[in-house]
Amino acid sequence: MRRTLWTAWTGLALGLLSGCATGPLLDNPLPLPPGPTAIEGEANPVFVPQGPMSYRNVYEHALNVLADFGFEILEANAWEGRIETMPRIAPGFLQFLKPGNPDSYERLLSTLQTYRHRVSILIQPAQTGGFFIHVTVLKELEDLPRPVRATAGAAIFRTDNNVERQFTVIDPTVFESNWIPKGRDFQVEQVLLGKLKCGF
Repeated sequence: MRRTLWTAWTGLALGLLSGCATGPLLDNPLPLPPGPTAIEGEANPVFVPQGPMSYRNVYEHALNVLADFGFEILEANAWEGRIETMPRIAPGFLQFLKPGNPDSYERLLSTLQTYRHRVSILIQPAQTGGFFIHVTVLKELEDLPRPVRATAGAAIFRTDNNVERQFTVIDPTVFESNWIPKGRDFQVEQVLLGKLKCGF
């Protein structure tokens, strides 16, 4: 009797503490913040008060910030003032030393799913001297029909002997992936803007 009562109380406590595991209904969504104005931080574009002869320093500093953050440069045009990066997989909790999103919720999402970021930086001269640096960080979610290393349903045992053997090479790099655009990542933008501004 005591064991049954203890099991019932434990089940009741777990049921009350677990809550509802489903998301909001489609006809009653949660209110979301209005967008970039909800995040406090640096203005985008950020103003860097430098002289007109220091454009090369600003441009090199932007390249160094992207390299320190782990991005590889896809295209860098100093005459246009534009820098495009290759997509970089967002680090999760298991890669805590790798720079990425400062929010723990986004780190958890990156641990459980595959996200990637692409950065575009545009440097323009200001009328009063100095430069405006505009940073755009796009976030994408990987969409796979099934996990890459899924083993469920892969093994099929046959009872008849087949003389003709067909071998399948399993290569993790050969797969078709689609990336779902998730919009701009304003928190990573704020981190990059802070690093761009603090160098001057």
